[in-house]
Amino acid sequence: MAGDGVTRVGLVDDDSLVRAGLAMILGADPGIEVVGQAGDGSEAVPLVQKHRPDVLLMDVRMPGLDGIAATKAVSALPRAPRIIMLTTFDMDEYVFRALEAGASGFLLKDTPPQDLIRAVHVVAAGDAMLSPAVTRRMLSHFSDANPGTRQDTHPGLELLTERETEVLGAVGAGLSNTQIGMRLFMSEATVKAHVSKIFAKLDCTNRVQIAIIAHEAGLTDIDQPPL
Repeated sequence: MAGDGVTRVGLVDDDSLVRAGLAMILGADPGIEVVGQAGDGSEAVPLVQKHRPDVLLMDVRMPGLDGIAATKAVSALPRAPRIIMLTTFDMDEYVFRALEAGASGFLLKDTPPQDLIRAVHVVAAGDAMLSPAVTRRMLSHFSDANPGTRQDTHPGLELLTERETEVLGAVGAGLSNTQIGMRLFMSEATVKAHVSKIFAKLDCTNRVQIAIIAHEAGLTDIDQPPL
């Protein structure tokens, strides 16, 4: 986040009314500043380069460059912002592809204002907007789309310490850093440190990617409810 503690947010949606509504909701929070808006996925990279947002809210379906392609392009940038996908469909298949492309989570466009604000803060802090239920569906979708594909031999898994492996499984279950800390009896700062090391050792850029690896390695317990 910015030095003053304010999370800088960019909006990418082809519907100007949606952008205006999002800007009004987010702008009401003193900890959030909407720094730029774009009406097409092709404008996402220039927006990020110009305004350097911490979080980018990205529509999935746009008539020009769609949100998936735009997410890939933005994620490839140095110091890329965290991306939250916006969709009108709870099970939009494009969302799963976008998550794999580098997004940190997704929200429905009719998400209540306070939940939207909370999501921005959660993602800005390094967590992913993936509840256990959503994680289960995402992993099921990934498995169905990639039959026979397993990553339990991912070379990076051998580099993880026992504690990092436990944290990896918790991330794969869709738990936030706070929930992981409560479950594994460690501070949130310690959890963040472990997650950062897991990213490096598994060569991943977001929690969705490591959740898939954890799932394929049989490390998750997504039927267990979060604390």
